[in-house]
Amino acid sequence: MEEIRKQLLQKHADSNDKIDDEADDAKPAEAAMDSTLSLITPMLLLSAFIAVLGSFSCGFIVGYTSPVQAEIMMKLDLSTAQYSLFGSMVPIGGALGSVVCGKLTDYLGRKHVLQLTSVVYIFGWSAISVSQGARLLDLGRLMLGVTSGITGYAIPVYIAEFTPKDLRGGFVILHVLMITVGVSTAFLIGQVTSWCTLSLIGIIPGLVQIVGLFFIPESPRWLMMMSKNKEFEASLLCLRGDFVDISQEAADIRKSAKALHQMKKVSIVQLFQKKYAYALTVGIGLSALPALVGLNGIIFYASSIFDSAGFSVKLGTMALALFQLLSVAFGIILMDKCGRRPLIMVSAAGLCLGCSLTGLAFLFEDHHLLGDFSPYIALIGILIYVALYPIGIGGGSAIIISEIFPLNIKWSAGSIAAVVTNLSSWIVSYAFNFSMEWSSSGTFFVLAGVCVFTLIFVAKLVPETKGRTLEEVHMSTCTSI
Repeated sequence: MEEIRKQLLQKHADSNDKIDDEADDAKPAEAAMDSTLSLITPMLLLSAFIAVLGSFSCGFIVGYTSPVQAEIMMKLDLSTAQYSLFGSMVPIGGALGSVVCGKLTDYLGRKHVLQLTSVVYIFGWSAISVSQGARLLDLGRLMLGVTSGITGYAIPVYIAEFTPKDLRGGFVILHVLMITVGVSTAFLIGQVTSWCTLSLIGIIPGLVQIVGLFFIPESPRWLMMMSKNKEFEASLLCLRGDFVDISQEAADIRKSAKALHQMKKVSIVQLFQKKYAYALTVGIGLSALPALVGLNGIIFYASSIFDSAGFSVKLGTMALALFQLLSVAFGIILMDKCGRRPLIMVSAAGLCLGCSLTGLAFLFEDHHLLGDFSPYIALIGILIYVALYPIGIGGGSAIIISEIFPLNIKWSAGSIAAVVTNLSSWIVSYAFNFSMEWSSSGTFFVLAGVCVFTLIFVAKLVPETKGRTLEEVHMSTCTSI
């Protein structure tokens, strides 16, 4: 009995030791988690919120044209060609803004660029709200497009530069989320207000952002690049908190800035070398294809699509807005778990399905098949499209583009990618209405074909960047060809 008692006591002691060891092993992980959470300061959250107000504005611009199309065309007596030009002025302006976005953001600083674009946003919306004809309407829309092209580059860069490395991905994705929120907000408010009032509401985010930018710090990395050492440390301390040791992070940023100053930047002409061919091909492909699959056409003219399909415009637009919001939230959760490449491929396949269903719905309606059921098929197709676009092709492509270019070609290659995106968006935005007049079913079958090409392109060429450092990505993309 005594021997059994001793064995039981020994097992109890071993069990306690094991629990203590497990607790000790868990402490570093808990400490790391606490450390990460401690970096989420009120100033960091405020800075991110003020920055993504510009993203919200971009989305509001995109969503504006759909709910107001019928009213503007009737009250200002615009033809289909005139309204198509009005809608397509955003990507035209975006292409112009993309040409100067890199140099302007580096020269003025991230905060000052956002302040400048907020002012232009206000003038652009004001011009639209007082328009009595096509010219002032187009001018206001062009101004909004230019600022969208600049902020589409400046906001992700600004957020990436002031967030800690462990939080960077989630915070940068907020840019995509807020664009979608802006689109959905314009859709929903546009159902209950006039086109003039909706344009005045578009001014509000710009006003809030202008005021808010006075209360948040400039990007610490930009300040370091400009050799403003005191301002750099003050900005970093403001973002991380007064009681956080920033010495290691500050040293890393200084080291990175020094390496960047020593690195020879590559001009646009020098980009077209064999060693950059793979990265440039993937970057341009992922810039053009997300636009060519037809998102701008569907979002800009969603109300006319539902009307042509015989479905309630109000109900269809509200459903589209809600599905967009849910899908972006879902995409944020999946992006770092499933990887960029698989999600883009699943998204492309889903978009092909959505476009095919919508095309079939119009085909059935043209031949008077399925009676009143065909409009519901069109709605299902459009909802599948808008639900799966942000999850992969929208968000995943944007992330890979931000990761794939080495630092020495980032600004020149990024500008080319941005111009390609906006020109592709312009083609879709301008041609969509004419294409729908030619053949509604044919339009969506063509878009389905583009989705199939996108799936093949990603499967054959696009690398997976999840779980890899930027240096590893850059090394593989610049030696693959």
